[in-house]
Amino acid sequence: MSTLYQVPVITQTDFRDLKLLHRGKVRDLYDFGDALLMVATDRISAYDVIMPNGIPFKGKVLTQISEFWFEMMQDIVPNHLISTIIYDFPSSCKPYWRDLEDRSMYVKKTKPLPVECVVRGYLSGSGWIEYQKSQSVCGVPLPAGLVESDKIPEPIFTPATKEEVGTHDENISFDRMVKIIGAERAELVRSCSLAIYRRAAEYAETKGIILADTKMEFGVDEHGNLLLIDELLTPDSSRFWPKDRYEPGRPQESFDKQYVRDYLNSINFNRTPPGPRLPEEIVFKTSALYLEALKRLSGKTLM
Repeated sequence: MSTLYQVPVITQTDFRDLKLLHRGKVRDLYDFGDALLMVATDRISAYDVIMPNGIPFKGKVLTQISEFWFEMMQDIVPNHLISTIIYDFPSSCKPYWRDLEDRSMYVKKTKPLPVECVVRGYLSGSGWIEYQKSQSVCGVPLPAGLVESDKIPEPIFTPATKEEVGTHDENISFDRMVKIIGAERAELVRSCSLAIYRRAAEYAETKGIILADTKMEFGVDEHGNLLLIDELLTPDSSRFWPKDRYEPGRPQESFDKQYVRDYLNSINFNRTPPGPRLPEEIVFKTSALYLEALKRLSGKTLM
């Protein structure tokens, strides 16, 4: 843990009495048999590279906003969340309550599907790059003449492979996804992903936010049931644009980590580890953007 202007920043947890299962780009996972304790740290990654310094409040924002969306989407597909209340966690967690509060989820253990489920409603990021070359995204043909940040006529499902930390995820076609997880499951995942995106995009617009795209993950429980897992519709996994400043034909301002990506591009970061230390200005501006996204979408505040 480090402290920046009296704000605790947790970039790694080391709970000695708990069984560490895995350390991801952002989350530390602890194993409790048929359940996991998922701790969202303040680490930030961009271009699949973890930066050396964290973002204040980031892990708490990810947890609180995921809980909000999980509840909203549970009639579309069940999710893995058991509780975010530290008093519900196993007793062995008690010594770590201070670090766990507001940034942790106790969840059902699942077998994650080896694909990320991306839905795009607007043309941005790697989708825009691919469109310029092929007039399509992940094998999905799109109309001619679209410009950067244009709204796509209908949201499209564009899956990606899930790679190890430090390795770039790869956009794939739906047909390739079928070969990886099977036709029936692929169809179900696509249907759920599109339904979640449409509901979230419609809701976000009422809050003055455009949901440009998002990625989500699914897992299978011991009974073979599909569950929504990990995080959902966070500033880490989505592009949130302020509706009142939206203008096609250029990159957009955003309530997400695009601010960090823009900084890295400005210094010609080569997108390979190790990541550079982020300047204080970038750190605090990114924190403010994450907090603003949480407040606008869920009404929750952490300050």
